[in-house]
Amino acid sequence: MNATTLPPGLNHADLMSRRAAALPRGVGQAHPLFAARARNAEIWDVEGRRFIDFVAGIAVVNTGHGHPAVIEAAARQIPQFTHTCFQVVGYESYLRLCERLNALAPGETPKKTMLLSTGAEAVENAIKIARAHTGRPGVIAFNGAFHGRTLLALGLTGKIDPYKLGVGPFPGEIFHAPYPCALRGVSVDEAIAGVERLFKNDIEAARVAAFIVEPVQGEGGYHPAPPEFLRRLRELADRHGILLIADEIQTGIARTGKLFAMEHSGVAADLTTLAKGLGGGFPVAAVVGRAEVMDALGPGGLGSTYAGSPLACEAALAVLDVVERENLCARAATLGAHIQARLRTLAGTHDCIGDVRGLGAMVALEFCHARDPQRPAPELTKAVISEAAARGLLLLSCGTHGNVLRLMVPLTIEEAILDEGLDLLAAAIAVVVARA
Repeated sequence: MNATTLPPGLNHADLMSRRAAALPRGVGQAHPLFAARARNAEIWDVEGRRFIDFVAGIAVVNTGHGHPAVIEAAARQIPQFTHTCFQVVGYESYLRLCERLNALAPGETPKKTMLLSTGAEAVENAIKIARAHTGRPGVIAFNGAFHGRTLLALGLTGKIDPYKLGVGPFPGEIFHAPYPCALRGVSVDEAIAGVERLFKNDIEAARVAAFIVEPVQGEGGYHPAPPEFLRRLRELADRHGILLIADEIQTGIARTGKLFAMEHSGVAADLTTLAKGLGGGFPVAAVVGRAEVMDALGPGGLGSTYAGSPLACEAALAVLDVVERENLCARAATLGAHIQARLRTLAGTHDCIGDVRGLGAMVALEFCHARDPQRPAPELTKAVISEAAARGLLLLSCGTHGNVLRLMVPLTIEEAILDEGLDLLAAAIAVVVARA
């Protein structure tokens, strides 16, 4: 990186000091770094160091940092207008994006879409729509789930630390059932039985508006839901008149090898939430659902000031073009297979690696003591992330115990850079194991 392209006089020590003085401590930051520029799967910091990015803004830049088509689409819009508030004066790009998502969403029934700004906002509106359509208050989510940081979304989230500490009480009529995970000894039968126990002990099925489920749990540890579980959940929902909400905020837009992760199971949700990868770095979210469900609320019942920003709409339309033109669903599957193969080789060498799993390019590496999933090793995970960053690779953890590395490479990553990053990861693990 040419030094003349760097902002003058910036360094991490000063910026972190300014950050501590200006920001509340609750705003986390995984790496004490500040970006100067980024391209595809690489980030350069303000001190001129290059990093390979295996985080992708938490699965946001699926099309890579600064994809030319996405940047050009937003740039074309800027001189026209940047904001009208769609609820005041509409614009055609909002319609085009909704029409496209309606056509792409799984299921044969007619769809409608509303646009929003964030994933949590999409989740909140999906619950609101479900309650309005069914006339029921109850919602069943799952242990280990993450659905956002606003209060209703936090109520749905199935993890206390750090998200829910000290900020309750949360909205009522929210219940949690077991999420199936063979590694944790929870079978599909046991997960479904857990839902049915809620019907017996906590809330009758006739008062439940919706199930909300991640097809692959994100913060919960990158655990894919078995297709059988999603099919049985769909059957249970249909039997009791309950809506099925798929939270595809992290899994959507080609990340798992399909445009929507639910496609792997052949199950169509009644409502789907999207965000992250949809905008290619521009803030945009969506609720896509069956038309008759989406129409439950009257005019004025849905909306948001910045929802469906004209810049973000154009960017999202370009993202969908790139996904199709560059065949990113197939590429996600190829990338995921390659990454998992490399990680399984590492697992054969290091007994601190208890599991390798994933769906498409949504891949996880779990650290345990002596390969025992009942003995999580978050200290190793933290050390590997630190060592990898020192070598120029950005990683992020997840999981209930913080012992899972989640790999979220841009789907446009160059093969040589992917392998360079995987080599850096292997070297970081080797160093940390040697120190332990």
